[in-house]
Amino acid sequence: MARITLPDGSILEVADGTTAAQLARQIGPGLTKAAVAAKVNGHLVDLSTPVNGEAAVQIVTVKDAEGLEVMRHSCAHIMAEAICSIWPGTKLVYGPTVEDGFYYDVDLDEPIRPTDFERIEQKMAEIIKADGAFVRKEMTRAQALEKLAADKYKTDNINRADGEAISFYSHGDDFEDLCRGPHVPRTGKVGYPKVMSVAGAYWHGDPTQKMLQRVYGTAWPTRKELDDYLHRLAEAKKRDHRALGRQLDLFSFDEAGPGFAFIHPKGMIVWNAIVDFWRSVHDRYGYEEIRTPIILNEQLWHKSGHWDNYKENMYFTRFDDAGYAIKPMNCPGGCLVYKTRQHSYREFPLRVAELGLVHRHEASGVMHGLFRVRQFTQDDAHIFCTPAQIESEIVGVIELTFEIYRAFGFEDFHIELSTKPEKHIGSDEIWQTATSALRAALGQKGIDYKINEGDGAFYGPKIDFHIRDCLKRSWQLGTIQLDFSMPERFGLVYADRDNTEKTPVMIHRAVLGSLERFIGILIEHYSASFPLWLAPEQVRILPISEKSNDYAEKVQARLKKASFRCLCDFSNEKIAAKIAKAHGEKLPYMLVVGPKEAESDSVNVRIRGTKENKTVRIDEFLAAVGRIIADKKIDLAL
Repeated sequence: MARITLPDGSILEVADGTTAAQLARQIGPGLTKAAVAAKVNGHLVDLSTPVNGEAAVQIVTVKDAEGLEVMRHSCAHIMAEAICSIWPGTKLVYGPTVEDGFYYDVDLDEPIRPTDFERIEQKMAEIIKADGAFVRKEMTRAQALEKLAADKYKTDNINRADGEAISFYSHGDDFEDLCRGPHVPRTGKVGYPKVMSVAGAYWHGDPTQKMLQRVYGTAWPTRKELDDYLHRLAEAKKRDHRALGRQLDLFSFDEAGPGFAFIHPKGMIVWNAIVDFWRSVHDRYGYEEIRTPIILNEQLWHKSGHWDNYKENMYFTRFDDAGYAIKPMNCPGGCLVYKTRQHSYREFPLRVAELGLVHRHEASGVMHGLFRVRQFTQDDAHIFCTPAQIESEIVGVIELTFEIYRAFGFEDFHIELSTKPEKHIGSDEIWQTATSALRAALGQKGIDYKINEGDGAFYGPKIDFHIRDCLKRSWQLGTIQLDFSMPERFGLVYADRDNTEKTPVMIHRAVLGSLERFIGILIEHYSASFPLWLAPEQVRILPISEKSNDYAEKVQARLKKASFRCLCDFSNEKIAAKIAKAHGEKLPYMLVVGPKEAESDSVNVRIRGTKENKTVRIDEFLAAVGRIIADKKIDLAL
């Protein structure tokens, strides 16, 4: 008999060889319909997998992240069959899942165009309707290599696969593909798919190889979820920060400096508002601010470990017969500042912040507006502390980070803990100590988090903060990285209680990450309709005719005296056109003024995104708007 432990701790005793699908049926008919895969002792498997002996089993549905991925990967196979059916000479390369979908790289001399997507989808619909079973077949590596000896792509996949057992999946009459699996039981369980786009892609990213075609698709469990996703994509296109940045004169790029952003005056207002707030919060949390050089000699980067672990992303120069590097990170400079004087345990924790300008070489094909640039300002900080202070300092950084995110209107965020990568510096013992300290801090705050095995920085494990914007897209922003190695490399010491020299622990952390990228995220999150405290122009005064210009100037003077960013529209346009223009420029408030307003010392207020208007006295308006700015409210209602 097999003894099955379910996720809720209950026990089922069934005959050995009972499949995961049969277990789902025994647990409940509703689960049978929803099930797409199973986890047996932590391993994701097909529902047809037999279970024997003692085993922990979880039935996986599309409501689970892993189940959704299984569904989408199965859909990638269906799309691959559809493409092969339409273009019989197609050679399949590989088809993994990606966020919100999947792709398949294909070797096909005839180009696949967007006009072909409907044909592919129609063929996919036929395959789904046929509801063919996904059938797994295994063979030895040698047998698989013999079977696919003429296919260089699949041979390469076999040689890269782990283990000796190589699996294939078939569905329908004659389609079979090399695949690790698992898959949904039948083609009818892949939900609602759609072909999204096609792009060029080199085999393994090697530009010396033939250009392949990468066909992207998505699939969702219900029609509504697919429609919602397509709506979010359409919204994202309308919110593209590159277009809005040009439209609202916030920033630009020029071929004179590819990947280097030019921030315009209006963009600098947003920038400075962010920085002023950042500084005020850091001051409250006990940080001191420094500034370090952009260019430092090569010897420093050898000492820090960046030369061996980050060289391909760095820029170099020479002068005075010596080699120098433009800094890709701020931490070595922070270490040099620390070394300028002696330190005692009494001054720890020492929290040192820097808005540091860094440069990293990015391939031209991956640069994307403000999201991926070659020069950016990182809101860095380095905390020097004793081992006993690690946990409390990590907790403090978490609290500071959450406070800043919430001020910008982000409430939906999650945490990931990344562990030792293959390429690293420092002993295994140091890495274990550092990772345990991060776990303890997260545990103290009661925070749920995901483990990313092997994804830490080369010098230490890290905690990463991910936010979700209004379109449910995830963005990695902040990071906390614990480092025992760099202080040793730089010979950093402090005088401990017993007057002996000890090496401090160094905590690297950023909250917003790249300021440029964060501004791009804000533009798209708010569709450039910034909260009042961030808006480049907070108020525009609109006189209804030339006769009211004098009063408009008096209103502007009072607003400017109260530190509001405001302008007057003295154009000869009619008032309706002035209002429409201000709405188009996404201004928070429009103040219409005429003879009646001048007589009553008031303004007629129009609020962005609404058609309502309200007449209030100027003093009332100033008080109400002042409170909205002070509280950093998103809602503009007076």
